[in-house]
Order: sequence, then structure tokens, then C-alpha cells
Amino acid sequence: MFLTELELVGFKSFARQRFVFDGGTTVFIGPNGCGKSNISDAIRWVLGEQNPGNLRCKAMSDLIFHGTEKKKSSGLAEVSITLDNKNEI
Repeated sequence: MFLTELELVGFKSFARQRFVFDGGTTVFIGPNGCGKSNISDAIRWVLGEQNPGNLRCKAMSDLIFHGTEKKKSSGLAEVSITLDNKNEI
């Protein structure tokens, strides 16, 4: 089973972002504070993690995007994933 797509709406530092994974190995690189760890938090959350500490926040409401100078805050957090099991792993 492979993760083929991840979509974040109003989740932590992401107002709206879609990642498509084409296979092989995928890595996220970037400077500190750009959201790399938030991607793994989003995957944990969509798979059912309910402990805020395990998602690196104090309360579940901290998962909601709080806005920037250019983007307004979100009223909700939404994460969706697409899994491919065509190889029946």
C-alpha cells in the first residue's frame, strides 16, 4: 500500500496544500520552520492520532491554521489522503 496523495486544508502552517507522490522515495527538505514536521503530523492525525502532545501541540484547536499577513485564518482543519493498493500489499 502506498500513499499517493496528501491534501491539507487549514492544517497547522498550511492554508491549502496538495502533495502528489509518484512512487519511489519522497523526502521533504527546507529551512527550519517551513512545515516539514507538520506533514508527518497531518498523516498521523488523518490516521487517527488524538493525543495533542503526539501532534506537537497543546490542544487540538492548535491544529487549525491561524493565518498570516497574506492569508486569513481557517475555521477548520482538514486532511485527506489517497492510498493505492493496486499491488495488494
